[in-house]
Amino acid sequence: MKIVVLAGGTSTERDVSIVSGTDICKALRSRGHQAILVDVFFGWEDADVATAFEGEYDVEQAAEYIKSFNGQVESCVAEGRDFFGPKVMELCKAADVVFLALHGANGEDGKVQAVFDLFHIKYTGTDYLSSAMAMDKGITKKLFSSNGVPTPAGTEIHRGENLPQLKELGMDFPVVVKTCCGGSSVGVYIAHDQEEYEEALKGAFSYEEQVVVEEYIQGREFSVGVVDGKAYPVIEIAPVEGFYDYKNKYSAGAAVETCPAELTPEQTKQMQKYAEKGCQVLGIQGYARLDFMMKENGEMYCLEANTLPGMTPTSLLPQEAAALGMDYPALCEELIRISLKKY
Repeated sequence: MKIVVLAGGTSTERDVSIVSGTDICKALRSRGHQAILVDVFFGWEDADVATAFEGEYDVEQAAEYIKSFNGQVESCVAEGRDFFGPKVMELCKAADVVFLALHGANGEDGKVQAVFDLFHIKYTGTDYLSSAMAMDKGITKKLFSSNGVPTPAGTEIHRGENLPQLKELGMDFPVVVKTCCGGSSVGVYIAHDQEEYEEALKGAFSYEEQVVVEEYIQGREFSVGVVDGKAYPVIEIAPVEGFYDYKNKYSAGAAVETCPAELTPEQTKQMQKYAEKGCQVLGIQGYARLDFMMKENGEMYCLEANTLPGMTPTSLLPQEAAALGMDYPALCEELIRISLKKY
């Protein structure tokens, strides 16, 4: 197959996306596919669309080319540059499918998916509407709460509103403050007192106009991949220090990850059931990964759904697939196969 692996972009998760995209592209080429790595924002100006998928191709060289633009992202966004870079749409139209290795805003939030739908471009992952709903943690929380998927109590706060006291929200310290549409735990804070709460809001609002404040769940952290409606093995994440923030997510050895997680069969089945239900509630097709916390008494809470989960060497979904005996290249092919079902 001719495959564009679309990575990079303008979000706070650009670096992670480039790593995901590089590994995906290598894996697909190892399986005989004509895969090329393209930055959605900076494009590939010198590409000859007619021959781009043919012949020898150096994935690492393509990745270095994409990384060379990292220092220009902020200024180019400020200039109002068009989101789709040179030759991007032409290459995507010429491909049999686009593997979306984008993470975060302008990639995981449904905007790219909506454009591709209009241009009849096939892509991996779920559609634009479910992507948008899952990206918004406030909407996700409302849908989970009203459809039997347990989630921490919380509310949305918009910039400029009067700062609500936690008692008005029915909560007490500690609380979690996080951006409504962020990813990779960027803009996530745990506040233990009023001073930390105000600082956390200031930090979160530096990323977005809308934030979520929710009760802090003390306990063990888990994640569950759902592929084609079926939950994968549960993985437990135990950070060596602090919580599972950006640094702990992408630094080797910063967290102990156990798959399958050490849970009772009943707990495993229940968490997998909630993960599958969470995908159904959000209308997610194809695949996703849902994050959970579980208290010492066994009560579990679904935090959010990731519709384009990370595919880096330390990412969770590949580890879950490995527990099923599926290696990384096979997983990449499987994600394409089940994504194409929506067409």
